[in-house]
Formats: sequence, structure tokens, C-alpha cells
Amino acid sequence: MSKIKCQCGHENPFGTVLCEQCGRPQTEEAKKSDVVDMRYEGSARRSQTYKRTIIDKIWNFFSSVKIGISIIIAVLTTSAIGTLFPQKLYVPFTTDADIADYYERLYGFAGVLYYKLGFYDMYSSWWFKTLIGMLGISIIIASVDRVIPLYKSLKQQRTKRHASFMKRQRVYGIGTVENPDDSLVKAEEKLKELKYNVKMENGAILAEKNRFSRWGPYVNHTGLIIFLFGILLRGIPGFYVDETMWLREGETRAIPGAPGYFIENKEFILENYTKEEADEVFGKALDRVGVIAKNYQTDVALYKKDENDLPGQDRMIHEKDYSIIVNKPLKFDGYNVFQMDYRLDELKSMTFQLTEKATEKSLGEFTVDLINPEKSYVLGNETIVELKDYYADYDGIENGEPKSKSPIPNNPAFIFKMITPAKPDGEMSFVAIRQTLETEENDYKVNFLSAETRDISGLTIRKDKTLYILLVGGIIFMIGVSMGSYWNHRRIWIQKGEDDEVLLAGHTNKNWFSLKKEINQVKDYANLPAYEDRQDTESNSDEKEVDKTE
Repeated sequence: MSKIKCQCGHENPFGTVLCEQCGRPQTEEAKKSDVVDMRYEGSARRSQTYKRTIIDKIWNFFSSVKIGISIIIAVLTTSAIGTLFPQKLYVPFTTDADIADYYERLYGFAGVLYYKLGFYDMYSSWWFKTLIGMLGISIIIASVDRVIPLYKSLKQQRTKRHASFMKRQRVYGIGTVENPDDSLVKAEEKLKELKYNVKMENGAILAEKNRFSRWGPYVNHTGLIIFLFGILLRGIPGFYVDETMWLREGETRAIPGAPGYFIENKEFILENYTKEEADEVFGKALDRVGVIAKNYQTDVALYKKDENDLPGQDRMIHEKDYSIIVNKPLKFDGYNVFQMDYRLDELKSMTFQLTEKATEKSLGEFTVDLINPEKSYVLGNETIVELKDYYADYDGIENGEPKSKSPIPNNPAFIFKMITPAKPDGEMSFVAIRQTLETEENDYKVNFLSAETRDISGLTIRKDKTLYILLVGGIIFMIGVSMGSYWNHRRIWIQKGEDDEVLLAGHTNKNWFSLKKEINQVKDYANLPAYEDRQDTESNSDEKEVDKTE
């Protein structure tokens, strides 16, 4: 696009509001306004200038503050919805069917809707990450669209400005003084005393301080972009792990989120306070709650898969033994394994006896592993018990079929088929704790004999390579907030006009009261003309009354 040539001869980029050289207004709107908009020093912004190509339209879309606010509202709204019910991470199931059943059982129709809309895995969903990405793009484009023109304008600003620029400032004054040169010298002296950076040339003064505060919002945005980048990195494998696992005594399992590592639960230890110890530490609390845990820990062995294994081999290298105690996690390769919870006396196995009802004669015993049950149990003499179905957490019968609440063996139930020499076709029996059902009268029955229990440790596995990125982003964000909140960019222009006239103007991005207070000190010291604040009528009337008394 063609450039705009100012009366002073300077060529400005298309879309410029105020001449970069002298400050003359270049648009009809600026010429008609009493107070010019100084947010971006009247410079040309790309989003307000180029609107032809698809790239221009995308740029203009994301540079809009309204669009940015809309995206922020969308992120906040979806984040809030994600907290209504527990996220997938905290649901004690792994299969989609079990997870869906969990939400429906506990939260009804709202839970079903929550699951089907994908809110149950909100923060890992592609569309939530897309919203975060759009927010980052919006911040970047909106910042670049504004900070580059602002930087160029402030860097190239001239000391002497055209009179039309001066009188379109919010704070403006003009009047005659006895000795303009002496007034300018005194003004320079006072402004330096007030910690301004002062430039004086050709009968004009430009005093400026705290320019760095104009970069506060953009430093703020930079920190926010780094923070969002850290959040997005959490979706890349290896950068962030926050997993939970329940490990039974004697069990060895792969560590979720830590490929190639395995952990064995050798023993779970629980120590409770004795009556004497509790009296000293907790007083009457022990009588109220019954038992107070003093310490609980898991003694584990850490293994790593042998990297030199040939295909088909599954060798593990013992790394170390460790006792995981609350707040003393197992640490390895950037991972931390915390002791978070425990369950006592979970059913491990149940032993049954097959007997003949008429004689109570035993045909043999068999033991069912409640975690990995076998399909059949051979008792000898052509006697076999087949396990047709297994319900780990039996929760009654629904639509004529038994159902299980969870895969954890809290209330196991079984459907057995009993094959004996007398009944080669077998007999069916439903066996649960304190309950036995038969479709027809059987000659044989399965009796419960005993159960073996074991403790379970609740462990949390964490690894976070994004923590320092988030920390850096947060620190930069707060620096930007401080820069923009506690300092403000102030400028004062003083220059000689025609004859003995002196023009005075001032601008700040906020806190006009303090700016006017400093201008008053300079005005009184250097005998400068009175000024007016065009957007503060009460202050103007006060200023005029002061001038009359003087």
C-alpha cells in the first residue's frame, strides 16, 4: 500500500494516525478530535491496515481483543465444567464400559451426559488443547500487532512536535511568559530533579520517565505464553506423568507412565498409635476415632527391563530396594513414587469344597485366585469344577443377570459347573457370600471353607519436566503485572511558540493526578503558562481558581 506523506515531508506507513516525525494528525477522525488517542502513539497497526488476503483475515481475527476475551471465557467455562465430577484419572476403572457405568451409577443422567460429551477427560481432550492453543495464538498475534508499532513510535519520537499535536493532548496549556529561554532552562532543571530523562533541542523539551512500564502488558503476555506452552507440553509423552496404581502384596507390575520400569510390593507395614502414645499426642482423639495411624509404608523392589534383551526375552534388572513412606517417595530417573493410600485385608483367594448333599462326603477342595481365576479345577476321579462366570464385586441381579460394581474382589460371586461321575453333564450353581442359588435341585454343592487376604498400597507416580517452565512463565507474568501496575509512562512536552508563547502538554498511560502534580511543580518553578485537563472538569475549575488567586 502507498505511504502517507505529511506536510513536514515525512512519509508514514499507510494507516498512520499521527505523523511519526512531527505528530500532525493524518486521518480525518484525528483532525476532528479534541484529544487524540495515544495508546499506540498513532502508529499504523497491521490489523487495522491489511484486510485482503486470508492471512490478513486470520491475523485480524486473532488480534481482536474481543476474540481473545471470548477464548478466555471458553477456557474458564470448560475448566469449571471439568471440576463438576471426578476426572478419568480419579475413577477406579480402566475400561471405557466400566468408566461409563461409574458415571451413570453415581451421577445418573448428568453423569451419562458428562461422559458422552467427553468432559470426563477434559484436560487431555483435543478440543481443550485446541482452546489453549488458540488462546496462545491470540496472545502472540495481539501482542505483536501492538508492541512493534509502539516500540518504533517511541524509539523514533522527536523532541519538537507540531502545535497541532500539542493541543490535541489531554493536558495542554499555552501562554506568554517574560523570558521563554529562561523558563525552558528552569523547566529542564526541575524535570531532572523529578527523575525525568530530558532532551532539549531547538527550543523544545521532551521529558520522559518510566517508559519501561509500557512493556508491562507484553512482558505479562510473554510469561502467559510460556506458561501455556508448559501446559501444552504436558500432553507430550515423557514431559508429565501423574498416575495412580494399586499394588497388592507380593505383586509385581509395570509402573504406569514409566516405560521399562517395574515395581514389586514386598510388604505393606501399618503402625498405629498405642493408647499411651495417643494420650500424649492426640489426647481424647483416639477414643473418638478408634485407631490413628502412626506410620504406613510399602517396602518395594524396583526393576528395570534389560535393554539388551533379544526379541521374546523378558529379563529385568534389579535396581534397588526402598521403603516408600509418606512424604519420602521412591525417586528414580526423574520419577517420584509416593505412598498415598492403602487398603487392608483385601480378599486374595477363596478355598471351596465340593460335597455330596446326601452324605456330606467331600469330593475335594479347590482354591480360586480372585485376581486371576482359572477356568476349571480338576479334583480327581473324573470330578471337575468349571468356573463359568465370576463377579468380583457382586451387586445383585439386574434384568435376570448378576452384575458387578467393580473389578475389585470386595464381594465375590461365582457361577460353577460341577461335573462328577454321577452327573457327567454337570450341575450349575450360583455361589456368593452367604448365598447359594440353583436353577434346579442339585445333588452336589460347593461349600466355602476359608479365605486368604492381603493388603494393598495406593501409590502415585509423578514426573514433571514442565514445572520449571511453568515457574519461569509465572515469574515473568508477575514481573509484567508489577511493571504495568506500579509504574506509569509519563511525558511532558515544553516548547517555544510564536513570539513569547510557550506550549505545554503532558501525557501518561494512567495516574493523571500524579502527572499533573509534577507538571504543577515544574510550572510554578519555571513560570510556565497554566494548563487544562480536558477530561477532568472539576480539576479544571480548581486550576482556574488557583490561577486567579495567583
